Amino acid sequence: MTVVDLMLGVLAVIFLVALRSLVTGPSDADRLVALDLGFVVFVAAVALLAVRQRAPWMLILVLAATLVGFLATVAVAHLLDRRSR
Repeated sequence: MTVVDLMLGVLAVIFLVALRSLVTGPSDADRLVALDLGFVVFVAAVALLAVRQRAPWMLILVLAATLVGFLATVAVAHLLDRRSR
């Protein structure tokens, strides 16, 4: 077992915690944070898989997903802020 495999296991546990928080979150803001955490963990897992498989083209997908995820988080946070007023 390599360090990358161990880190993938840790990310899987973190993803399960984020999924639990996504389902049981008391407010929409808590669910948004859990969804964002789950997305970040997924992107990190893809980056680790790119390192493990020596596939640099996958890192382009990681970069694009990171940009899209950031913009989606900002947009949904803006919507939640407008709805709470």
